[in-house]
Amino acid sequence: MNLFNTLSGKKELITKTRKPLRLFVCGPTVYDTPHIGNYRTFMAFDTLVKYMRSQGYAVTYLQNITDIDDKIIRRAQEEKTDWKKIARTYERVYHRGEKLLDITAVSTYARATNHIPEIIRQIQTLIAKGYAYKIDDDGYYFDIRKFSTYGKLSHRTVAAAEDATSRIDESSLKRNRGDFALWKFSKEGEPSWKTPLGKGRPGWHIEDTAITEKYFGSQYDMHGGAGELKFPHHEAEIAQQEAASGKHPFVKTWIHTGILLTHGQKMSKSLKNFVSVDDFLTHYDARVLRYMTLAHQYRSPIDYSDELALQSAHALETIQHFILKLNLISSSAKSTQPVIKKIMTQVQKDFHAALADDFNTPQALAIIFSLFAILESHLARLSTHDAQYIQEIILSLFASLGLSFSKKIKIPAVILRLCTQREQARSYKQFMQADALRNEIHQLGYSIEDTPWGPFITPTNIFLHTAEK
Repeated sequence: MNLFNTLSGKKELITKTRKPLRLFVCGPTVYDTPHIGNYRTFMAFDTLVKYMRSQGYAVTYLQNITDIDDKIIRRAQEEKTDWKKIARTYERVYHRGEKLLDITAVSTYARATNHIPEIIRQIQTLIAKGYAYKIDDDGYYFDIRKFSTYGKLSHRTVAAAEDATSRIDESSLKRNRGDFALWKFSKEGEPSWKTPLGKGRPGWHIEDTAITEKYFGSQYDMHGGAGELKFPHHEAEIAQQEAASGKHPFVKTWIHTGILLTHGQKMSKSLKNFVSVDDFLTHYDARVLRYMTLAHQYRSPIDYSDELALQSAHALETIQHFILKLNLISSSAKSTQPVIKKIMTQVQKDFHAALADDFNTPQALAIIFSLFAILESHLARLSTHDAQYIQEIILSLFASLGLSFSKKIKIPAVILRLCTQREQARSYKQFMQADALRNEIHQLGYSIEDTPWGPFITPTNIFLHTAEK
């Protein structure tokens, strides 16, 4: 498949190899409860990895956990508790959110604080090679002017890098405004580690390259993250690892996702415009967030709203209803009709072609919805074997993207009884009574459709939770 490489600025072929593809994605800083904007990136990579694995790619997916950081320290001080308690608490919250959203593709999680020796070794290498310098009573910094290609990922010059600092490297004594911290000397009341560099803690950027060097070596296949990390975080990673190893490129393919907006603004805690996972799941099934992610190309922003979530829920309901309707078809034929096989073969080809072209999930979804329209005209001529064949293919295509649907749904006895009464009323041409029974069924959360095979009963608002029903 082809994916857009931020480094080269073009789509490039990702080939299958004997060894697993190595993917690293920047994980969370565990100081607070993540919101659905944070999970948008993790959902996108979860979907991509699941799809690649379904197509025969072996993928080792590594994600770091930033469990030491200014934000964590500040939160601990505010709550008058230990930094580690904050970090472990919100790491569990993060993993709980992953479980609730069925984000399961990560192979290995790596905490920053479990890799202090690796961090120290990499900083020592940078010092020895002349890329790092010490500021007394402050820490060690990376000199971006010593790395001539700094800015090649985001297409900024070293001079342009002077316009920005990362979140933990402000210092009036730096050689260059864009220099970033590798190691911060300990301050009173802050956590620190005793090392050959002095007591202190790691900078933000260095943990990623120290971790990936341990697990993947000095060069590997794919690095992912939110687009907002491109500069300066990912530029810093490139500078650190290529300076330390002398090899380039550090990563062959850089993959960046769009951010989640709300009313045109980035969803964030600081703007207080965020939606927590728990709040989202109060109203919607977890699959609604995955579908919403799939309905947008992974590099594009998503402007979140309740209307968008409802549209996604209704789209999922359309899919589920079609899958269930196939169960109604009953005939004795035991082979698939050539026309059906031709239709389904073409759909699979088109579906995978869309995803092979920079993981175009909106196009892949459109292909399946077009299939529904085509098959509607064939339903009356389908055999049970045809219906089962179609159902299995549709389910497998969605499963490759991490979306599951039910093959069958149990209808409560009270609904079945009302349906039987309605059929009797219709047989006696008591249409007003039949309509009243249909309305009663609808009020109980079910719809009924008259088909050549009998009444088709399905729950309504399957992907909306009680508050919305």
